[in-house]
Amino acid sequence: MTSTPPLHVTGHLAPVADEIDGIDLPVQGAIPPELVGRYLRNGPNPLPGEPSAHWFTGHGMVHGVRLRHGRAEWYRNRWVRTRALAGESLVRADGTIDHGVGHANTHVIEHAGRIMALVESSFPYVLTPELDTVGTCDFDGRLTTAMTAHPKTDPVTGELHFFGYGMRPPYLTYHRLSAGGELVESAEIEVPGPTMMHDFAITDRHAVFLDLPMTFQLERLGRGMPYGWDDRYGARIGVMPLDRPGTVRWFDVEPNYVFHVGNAHTDAAGRVVLDAARYAAADAVAMWDGLGTDPAGLAADAAATGSARLHRWVLDPATGAVTESPLDDRAVEFPTVDDERVGREARYRYAVADSRGRAGIVKFDAAHGTRAEHDLGSDAVAGEAVFVPSGAPDRTEDDGWLLSITTRRDGSASQLLVLDATDVAGPPVAAVELPRGVPSGFHGSWIDDADLAPR
Repeated sequence: MTSTPPLHVTGHLAPVADEIDGIDLPVQGAIPPELVGRYLRNGPNPLPGEPSAHWFTGHGMVHGVRLRHGRAEWYRNRWVRTRALAGESLVRADGTIDHGVGHANTHVIEHAGRIMALVESSFPYVLTPELDTVGTCDFDGRLTTAMTAHPKTDPVTGELHFFGYGMRPPYLTYHRLSAGGELVESAEIEVPGPTMMHDFAITDRHAVFLDLPMTFQLERLGRGMPYGWDDRYGARIGVMPLDRPGTVRWFDVEPNYVFHVGNAHTDAAGRVVLDAARYAAADAVAMWDGLGTDPAGLAADAAATGSARLHRWVLDPATGAVTESPLDDRAVEFPTVDDERVGREARYRYAVADSRGRAGIVKFDAAHGTRAEHDLGSDAVAGEAVFVPSGAPDRTEDDGWLLSITTRRDGSASQLLVLDATDVAGPPVAAVELPRGVPSGFHGSWIDDADLAPR
């Protein structure tokens, strides 16, 4: 008797069984010579033969493409050599969490010359530029909580703001790294219970926390992810002045869930403007229930439940007033922004769409309320689109490129797509043929060679 494998281990989500290297990769079009560095992307990848109860719980595997002098010099993929990969459990015998164990499967970033693979349940794992694993990092013993997979770098100060959440108190803790990579501040944030806070935002003077009704539920422990929707918990957004860590003004909002923030800024009136991919309450329940069977539903058909759409909250710390409004009706996920505009007003957002059997990469223009889409058709799906600036001293905000790994729906082949961000709907600038089908995963970064230079 055979059983049908779950969808998150089939097709474009199917894990790969080995680590490979490819050199001098074929390129359609022309890679911009300004792109000198590595595109790295993380995602879950169970070991061969290993049961996988949920898409979110596979071991971290980083896929990388090295670009230099207009060439794609190499592709390689490597499992992050975590203690979980070696068979250790995240949960100790006494029920506490060992933050040195997690799967490191969600994001990969660079800060202060250090490449880190991230997952929100544990410490970061440090990688070499060739994707070998160095080991965990707790910032000289100063980090005592998990680290979110979605830290935010202030483009002016170079500081890295992040948080950790847990199933036991402290439920939420804010942290700040200096531009040099030293943990210089930590502050507990009071929340009512163990909420699953996947992302947050910063402005030039605030941190913005999402205290939403997806909470830890003990009865779900055996189902892959021990979190679920809780109507009783409520929904609120917290605004914390960066110069007063731990002091938060909370704003009650309509019940919803947010995996991923687009951006935030403080406007001229001192109000915090937050944009994110928002699941309304019914959509959040449908999405969460569907993740165990159909993880592709993260950017599902716009006519169906289970989808997120770009949404805006305007929060006034002076009066306590909050307004909520949709920005677009397109079903999207994985919103991104130019890293040089993080925490500042930004005209453009980029996101991934997949509905009615067609996938694409979408560009939203907040100034004109319009969108443009690079249509991938019905045979391929897109990964998160990472913006890389052109480097021109007088560039416009969208002067640069979008990088995304696209994969055929049957998982048979992948490309690293390079789009002109000023003309997203146009043909690709370049498409690098990768030597294997790369499973659709989570988040990644462009890491310029200059970011890894000795300091």
